[in-house]
Amino acid sequence: MQNISVNRTTNTHTGWGKGLRQRLLPWTIPVLLILLWQLGSSVGWIDAKILPSPWGVVQTTVKSLQAGTLEKNLAISLYRALTGFIIGGIIGFILALCTGLSKTMNLLLDSSVQMLRNIPHLALIPLVILWFGVGESSKIFLVAIGVLFPIYINTYHGLRSVDPKLIEMGRSYQLSKTQLFFKILLPGALPTILMGVRYALGVMWTTLIVAETLAASSGIGYMSTNAQNFMDMSTILMCIVIYALLGKASDLTAKSLENSMLQWQQAGGAAHNG
Repeated sequence: MQNISVNRTTNTHTGWGKGLRQRLLPWTIPVLLILLWQLGSSVGWIDAKILPSPWGVVQTTVKSLQAGTLEKNLAISLYRALTGFIIGGIIGFILALCTGLSKTMNLLLDSSVQMLRNIPHLALIPLVILWFGVGESSKIFLVAIGVLFPIYINTYHGLRSVDPKLIEMGRSYQLSKTQLFFKILLPGALPTILMGVRYALGVMWTTLIVAETLAASSGIGYMSTNAQNFMDMSTILMCIVIYALLGKASDLTAKSLENSMLQWQQAGGAAHNG
């Protein structure tokens, strides 16, 4: 009994240490780079006019928060990004369902969608500005277009990649089309769909950065462009860091979503290996 208790304690400590290592290790290089950057700025190796110190960026962030400009522009950027993501994601998902589940719709739509996909969506910026002006609609439209195709491609591929034997088994059990979709097709395609969501989140921020930099009067990209006019390097770096943090937060959210929605696969794999 004592040996069992000791083993359990050892396994608990080992598991805790492993979990802590997995959480801290990815941040090692970014933290070291920031420390070296601060050191280089402090001893004069790096000119503050070219690259302000991390502490200078922090001070600029605090001032922007106190003035209320950062919260305002951040909220506007988040609204544009999420609205465009929802619109583009829904359209891409519905199109993929149509082409992935119906041979007729596949013949009718897929070729056209693939041709449109090969057009760089950022190349549409001049046309979009002429259509929608420089208001919210143009930025949301660009984000939606950027998000649509990753969602479409991955959902379509996921549906088409489901094991035909599973589909035949579902039909042999006389499942209705709705039951077949929710019990076999959607679960089988889910890993690929979530991969598309993760990729689309990255495209979302990339598109928004460009859209807000070229034509905007608000948002994080506007803050960066406005700071460029005044040679305010600290604000420019602050905006870059904010975009990086937003991208990281989106990726972590997508990972958490994958882990929570694909637990059945992990459990099945563990049972199979056992």
